[in-house]
Amino acid sequence: MIYEPAWKSFIATTVEPIFTVEECKNIIDMGHQQPPQKAKVGGRKDASKYRASVISWIPFSAMTNMYKMIETSMLETNRNHFGFEGMQLGEVAQFTEYQKGGFYNWHMDNEISGATQPPVRKISMTLLLSNRSDFEGGDLEFLVEGNKPPSLQQGQAIFFASFIRHRVAKVTRGVRRSLVMWFGGPPFK
Repeated sequence: MIYEPAWKSFIATTVEPIFTVEECKNIIDMGHQQPPQKAKVGGRKDASKYRASVISWIPFSAMTNMYKMIETSMLETNRNHFGFEGMQLGEVAQFTEYQKGGFYNWHMDNEISGATQPPVRKISMTLLLSNRSDFEGGDLEFLVEGNKPPSLQQGQAIFFASFIRHRVAKVTRGVRRSLVMWFGGPPFK
């Protein structure tokens, strides 16, 4: 019988925020400078049943220090919690705004077949850019035993295995702003 090591987990929150309040404001400003898009869900024509948010993509060249800090945090988290092989930063960050009524239904961040994902998405990250007092609702929830939504501080991130089903509950007041990223590696063995 093979057992997973006791240290291994698939959801890990940073102990401290990665970014300061001012750095979060700079990321929000950069997100607003990029062309906004109505968020989509795969190839679905009617994504509004599954997701209501506006996104933009932050180019690597626009915020190189941000990317370096997040990659460092991801690598440390992977080493201490996941133990996935060959992790790398390969996709640009998604800046996401959920207005009142915004949500994202249950989903996984990796494609089941893996056909379009070399490298395969293994770790997802959500970093809260808003101050918690700026919105209500909008909890990031996981479909796992003992699911208790993490209460992130502004600038704090949660890393999780991309194959875990998760959602963003409906925002009931204000605007929830976050930075979402994915990290990949060779296929699981």
